[in-house]
Amino acid sequence: MHTILPFFLAMIAAIVLLNIFAAKLKIAYPILLVVFGLLVSLVPGLPVIKINPDLIFFIFLPPLLFEASWAISFKEMKRWWRIIGSFAFLVVFFTALSVAVAANYFIPGFTIALGFLLGGIVSPPDAVSTGAIMKFVKIPNSTSAILEGESLLNDASSLIIFRFALVAVGTGQFVWQEASLSFLWMLIGGAGIGLLLAWIFVEVHKRLPTEPSSDIALTLIEPYLMYWIAEQFHSSGVLAVVCGGLYMSARRLIFLNSASRIKGYSVWESFVFILNGIVFLIIGLELPDIVGGLRFEGIPLATAIKYGLLVTGILIAARIISSYVAMLATFIFRPSVAPRASSRRRQMMMPLLLGWTGMRGVVSLAAALAIPITLENGTPFPNRNLILFITFVVILVTLLVQGLTLPYLITRGRLFQDFVDEEKEEQTRQRIKRELKEHGYHFLKNKHEKELHGHAGIERMLEHWEEKIKADDVGWMNEKNKIIIVEMLESQRQYLSELNKDISIDEEVIRQQLYQIDLEEERLKII
Repeated sequence: MHTILPFFLAMIAAIVLLNIFAAKLKIAYPILLVVFGLLVSLVPGLPVIKINPDLIFFIFLPPLLFEASWAISFKEMKRWWRIIGSFAFLVVFFTALSVAVAANYFIPGFTIALGFLLGGIVSPPDAVSTGAIMKFVKIPNSTSAILEGESLLNDASSLIIFRFALVAVGTGQFVWQEASLSFLWMLIGGAGIGLLLAWIFVEVHKRLPTEPSSDIALTLIEPYLMYWIAEQFHSSGVLAVVCGGLYMSARRLIFLNSASRIKGYSVWESFVFILNGIVFLIIGLELPDIVGGLRFEGIPLATAIKYGLLVTGILIAARIISSYVAMLATFIFRPSVAPRASSRRRQMMMPLLLGWTGMRGVVSLAAALAIPITLENGTPFPNRNLILFITFVVILVTLLVQGLTLPYLITRGRLFQDFVDEEKEEQTRQRIKRELKEHGYHFLKNKHEKELHGHAGIERMLEHWEEKIKADDVGWMNEKNKIIIVEMLESQRQYLSELNKDISIDEEVIRQQLYQIDLEEERLKII
């Protein structure tokens, strides 16, 4: 313990420093973390990190999925649900099938079941890597929503494939009727359990006299409860966390106060950042142990690398092909929702970009490490080390090749320079800020002008919201005036909630303004 603890603390410090360095270089931090972990793993004498395969999903997935479901725009998910659904389910299954067939044909000892197991592991793209890269380039809201929505749901679909393949490998048989019923229960049961638990959690937050620290502590354990309870009923814990997280995210203004929202945002951002960093470091640190397992099984390293590159190529090709098929289907069946570009060339480049965003990461590693070391009868799990190594190669190659070239592809190709269906974010932000000022001013003037006519404080308040100029002396703000201002801020929140129904407005802009209102309410408490 005394050896491992300093090592973990050093890992966290390295994650922070590498993130700073990555921001300077304008490189996605997962890339540097993987490379750094690989280099550190070569240093002799360092403690070996071993994670119980049964715990790997439970430790990392619930909070990562829960935070992602809070960050995504549910409005945009509803708008693009067709293409998100196709990428999250159909494309994942097509990718897993392609990997299964190729592995069965080219890799000795790989059955179709083992191939599907490998396909389920490497088929879901990593949202963290894509999000980290997208910070350095500007993409349309539609593309961002598709990538974020896909990343939430494809984890569930790929892990369902992984689970069924794991059963097939262990038992040596696969009954389609039972699998179909089990698949439906995993989908319906997982979503239902997640929504039911989320409703209970919302009511608990609303009815208990919680403080920000209590609210944040509860949100930290809630995704784990959703995941664990759903798994106890043999449904999808991933879907439970995603659906429950989306439900609670849409009601955050109802059951969390401004202090809980502000402090919770900072806590969750740091928590998820550390979890992601640890996982990407583990990807690099695990390599020597995996290579040692290959040598023990008598598999040459060059042969394993060849298999890894083969699977990587299949993944990239399958995703690009699927992107063009999805675009063609959209133009045929739903031309009204198809993204429009200023030229035919840019329009044809869009699926290539979507296909090129298939970096693998956290979920793939977690799934690979979750493979049991032995089968139920005690025999070693077949080709476990080879599957782990192929997964590592896929993650490393997609991060380095696609991750480093994606920003260049976007900027050099000028794919989004003249998109005609995107409102400029800055113009939207300025318009909403102006409308909020007007809304606050009219709220105070219409509701309280007669009651507080001639009151110096309220007149000054009206002048503040009319001119939006802060006064130097804030001592005039008494408790009665604070109540009025808080009431006005709540009215602004309601106004923004109604404004968010406009599909032309980016929900992220709305959330930024809601965050500013929360800050304003908290500022009143210390005046």
